[in-house]
Amino acid sequence: MVVGSDISRYPNTPRPTCRGYLHKRTQSAILKGWRKRWFVLKHNGYLHYYKHKKDEGKCRPLEITKLEGAEISVDTSLGKPFVFKCIPQAGNRIFYFCATSNQEMKRWLEAMDKAVHP
Repeated sequence: MVVGSDISRYPNTPRPTCRGYLHKRTQSAILKGWRKRWFVLKHNGYLHYYKHKKDEGKCRPLEITKLEGAEISVDTSLGKPFVFKCIPQAGNRIFYFCATSNQEMKRWLEAMDKAVHP
């Protein structure tokens, strides 16, 4: 895996199409609520996420999700602004994400939409 500082040594390695912090809704039996996580959407259409920005390239992602064929949409059902959801084709899971602004949400929705329809 190549991180930003290594790009000059590997100029043909594509940069991630989108990266940044989002809040991800947690719905486990023990924890409920929103957790801030570092997300990286790769050119191959896979969404990786880490606990912190510094973990990218150093640790394994907490999860990797294939976005091709997924349903991505804005979600107003949770009564919170800038929330959108992702329903991957594989599995029966729904991911809820919360951005910090409408502009940030649109940036992620556009990037994810490109990954859904390569």
